[in-house]
Amino acid sequence: MKPFRRARMLTLLVPIFGAFLIAYPSTAQAPPSSAAATLPSETPAQFTPVTDSFDYTRRDVMIPMRDGVKLHTVILVPKGTKNAPILLTRTPYEATALTTHAYSSHLGPNLHGYDNALEVILEGGYIRVVQDVRGKYGSEGEYVMNRPLQGPLNPTAVDHSTDTYDTIDWLVKNITESNGRVGILGISYDGFLPLMALVNPHPALKVSVPMNPMVDGWMGDDWFHYGAFRQQNMPYIYEQEATRKNDEHWWTSNYDDYGLYLQAGSAGELGRRHGLEQVGFWRKILEHPAYDVFWQQQAMDKILAAQPLKVPTMLVHSLWDQEDIYGAMAVYKAIKLNDGGNDKVFLVIGPWHHGQEIDDGSSLGALKFGSDTGLYFRREILAPFLAHYLKDDAPKSDVAPVTAFETGTNTWRRLPAWPSGCNSGCTLKPTPLYLSAGLKLSFTAPGPSAAPFDEYVSDPAKPVPFRARPSQPIGYSNGLTWSQWLVDDQREASGRPDVAVFVSDTLSASMKISGQPIANLIASTSGTDSDWVVKLIDLYPDEVGAQPEMGGYQLMVAADVFRGRYRESFETPKALAPDKPLLYRFALPTANHVFLPGHRIMVQIQSSWFPLYDRNPQTFVPNIFWAKPDDYRKAIQRIYHAPGQATFIELPLVTPP
Repeated sequence: MKPFRRARMLTLLVPIFGAFLIAYPSTAQAPPSSAAATLPSETPAQFTPVTDSFDYTRRDVMIPMRDGVKLHTVILVPKGTKNAPILLTRTPYEATALTTHAYSSHLGPNLHGYDNALEVILEGGYIRVVQDVRGKYGSEGEYVMNRPLQGPLNPTAVDHSTDTYDTIDWLVKNITESNGRVGILGISYDGFLPLMALVNPHPALKVSVPMNPMVDGWMGDDWFHYGAFRQQNMPYIYEQEATRKNDEHWWTSNYDDYGLYLQAGSAGELGRRHGLEQVGFWRKILEHPAYDVFWQQQAMDKILAAQPLKVPTMLVHSLWDQEDIYGAMAVYKAIKLNDGGNDKVFLVIGPWHHGQEIDDGSSLGALKFGSDTGLYFRREILAPFLAHYLKDDAPKSDVAPVTAFETGTNTWRRLPAWPSGCNSGCTLKPTPLYLSAGLKLSFTAPGPSAAPFDEYVSDPAKPVPFRARPSQPIGYSNGLTWSQWLVDDQREASGRPDVAVFVSDTLSASMKISGQPIANLIASTSGTDSDWVVKLIDLYPDEVGAQPEMGGYQLMVAADVFRGRYRESFETPKALAPDKPLLYRFALPTANHVFLPGHRIMVQIQSSWFPLYDRNPQTFVPNIFWAKPDDYRKAIQRIYHAPGQATFIELPLVTPP
């Protein structure tokens, strides 16, 4: 009702209410007695759930570490279990939540979700243990992002290696249903922790499975890629470190992240507006924009390369990992050198996004693989691998040293090592694919031409979106498609004037690559700093009968960004000489792909990938986090393709026997 009508009605009702009170005086409340009455609570002082019908028992325990700090740990034991191995995951993402995806009397629904390879755990009869790392959720102690090992970056007596050791020691002594053997596994941050467990491992640790692990946050995982800052991870830093239980949430003023980050200017200014400098890890990022000892000394590939290899390890890598595409492959290269017996290092490469190996792996975005590749991994690779090392009566594992899914043909390959194109007989040959005049790609080196370069204007005021706008935040729920962006159709980018696009002739035969393509970019900028994004793309035929929506699709096979100031040294940034052709050589992520007949190869080059990566101002400043609005300037970018100045992508080309 409108205000004036409501007031009029109350005026008319006053005499009626008065008469009612006079007629029924007994309805008035009696004055309170001198002794206050009590009404007992219906909630018991302690409630004990009745779980007799459950097919598992849950134990919440606090496990003491060597420094006295106790870590909250959830132990799930299938009913009737005897002499069973333990599968351990350590996490900063709440052990209770990761073991309570449903409120059910059955173990399966409770574990159906992140970090739980469900078929393996249930069918294998494992005891499942999930632990909060120190400083998070139910655990005591102080939280430090990716807590470094004891040493210059960590003066304390504890780290994730010692915490894992102490946890395993307690588990094998206190879980009477176990056989005394422990395997550790996890994804992402939880995949970084199985790597930490390999440093001075407990004797009861028999196997480690790091999946999509965080390894080197500067070179190519969560925080930077070759010096370009992944600013859309700022909300993660905010929520992960602001409170113990992640109950402080990043706020936004824009539906479109593109607008949010552009309006703030620099990443440092956006952090200031959110009060992010209250958070310790953010202050460290601001202080260490280059690849100094802070990053070098906690890179897990470097750490593990210096360790004796005692525990069989299976590294799991996703070809389209939108978060940690660097880590697993870097660790594989590092520790394979220590595998003298060729029996401790295993590698699985799948056609997945970050963590998809424990989910449905039948498709990714528009791509269809013809089978559930995730289920194949869990049943045919992970399950027998774990059983071999953790069970007394398991048959010998037949898992190959490398199991790699070949995209394009959608085929699993069993390989003796990586990179390797096939089991035997084939050769792997680094082969230059040249950028040429007329926006062509060719395996023939460019000759003299009237156009020694192609150019575009890079304008920081209009950065190239990393995917179609509106740009979504990072996330896996509420309709977000963050997990698919590396397989997005790149047509929108190819139509922009600030993206250089080079295309090959139509392929008449299949062409396979296995390994890391290497960008050899000869380029100049009219500015004094620049970013370079290089994308190797499979260009589908204009029409695809079996799947019409794939007609003309531009699929990124491998792509990455390089911050120009680190051309000469990752440790020491240096201004670029304006308008001078310079070499930028850097590796793209691993590919295992077949370009099919009728397809073409495309290479796109641009100078921004926004807002996932912060904008380069294209004017050299000491610290881009604090670049001012006047520092952001347009620049003319030139890509050279002339004799002596030939830009090419070095392809790891497989030649069949």
